[in-house]
Amino acid sequence: MAGVSSTLGIDFGTSNSAVGYAINGVPHLIDVEAGENTLPTALFFDAEEKRIIYGRGAQRSLIGGDEGRYMRALKSLLGTSLMRESRMLLGKRMDFIAIVASFLAELKNRAETATGQTFDRALSGRPVMFHSADAARNAQALTDLTECYHLAGFKDVRFMPEPEAAALANRAVLAPGDLGLIVDIGGGTSDFTLFRQQGDAGIDILASKGLRLGGTDFDRELSLHHVMPHLGMGSQIKHVFGSETHAAPHAVFTDLATWQKIPFLYTREQRRAVDDLAKYAVEPDLLNRLVKVLEDELGHDIAFAVEAGKIAANDTGATAPPEIKLDILERGLRVPLPAAMMAATLNEMANSIAQVATDLVAQADLMPADVNKLIFVGGSSLMGVIDMAMRRAFPQAELHRGAAMTAIVDGLAIAASDAFPAD
Repeated sequence: MAGVSSTLGIDFGTSNSAVGYAINGVPHLIDVEAGENTLPTALFFDAEEKRIIYGRGAQRSLIGGDEGRYMRALKSLLGTSLMRESRMLLGKRMDFIAIVASFLAELKNRAETATGQTFDRALSGRPVMFHSADAARNAQALTDLTECYHLAGFKDVRFMPEPEAAALANRAVLAPGDLGLIVDIGGGTSDFTLFRQQGDAGIDILASKGLRLGGTDFDRELSLHHVMPHLGMGSQIKHVFGSETHAAPHAVFTDLATWQKIPFLYTREQRRAVDDLAKYAVEPDLLNRLVKVLEDELGHDIAFAVEAGKIAANDTGATAPPEIKLDILERGLRVPLPAAMMAATLNEMANSIAQVATDLVAQADLMPADVNKLIFVGGSSLMGVIDMAMRRAFPQAELHRGAAMTAIVDGLAIAASDAFPAD
């Protein structure tokens, strides 16, 4: 079809994914579920029906108590040794390369079904840095993701930094000569691109920078500070002999508060270790809650409760006091999470994110006052604590939110037309 790109733009996100393509240079997002152009990056391995369920269906299966294994935030595993580890799922061994590939293949299939097009090539978004503190892991992550795309059925894939795609999609919000800063706070990373509007000539990318810190890290921090103490974190365990005590091991609570590590907790060895902790706990009621979480595989239910509490605490129009609802553990168990408390918990992380942005501007030999507009994209950019930190760092810049959830895929769809040489 004339004017239609045969390359699929894919925003493969930690929490949500989206796809699009260009028609005569104009981005068109593709519905990947009925009436929805984003798909939660989640899978459910349904043990009864022996099939993989994706997106919102995966969430419904988890919440509905179906037998199986739920997985989310798999993008955060790229570049780690866990990607090559295999485990039994639906009666066969699968590693996380194959699991991520199955999700990408599902996106490809849904896009082709919805459009009647065949997409053999992909322009994929990528963080500026998958792993900002480890160059080897960062390089391995790109190798892993490339392999996933090929296994998913794409003959070729190229990559574009996600904030640069968002800059391309948002060029029209700047006047010629203006300096814009993309603030892309996703589920797993925070990415920034500094660019200048060049009028009819398009945009000039000046610099990009990234940090491995995002929305799932906010969830983990809130869970560790406000939920895990109710499961025994920080409580004392009696020694088998004598009257001395020691603090409950921290690792199990950290993993339980980390989206991508939850599926690895449901082992016989881990359950036995937690049973022993409860047996010798000074406060057994707390540790017995942890026992219940592992026995009933409630880790993701708790993570969703924390995420819902975070959203409620960030909602300035909410009428009810925000709280984390843990009725799944114990009837009436609620953890208050007022906005001020959440901001205090996340303030250090937000300041770290803002510091990377100011470092980027300095790297380009510019000053914060030179930035005309901050363009917020990514679901976690909507957090009030991020808004405040960025306003403090760039007090003279105007804020623009626009299509926070789809700006990246819009830019990828536009760039997809020219991502590969003409055949």
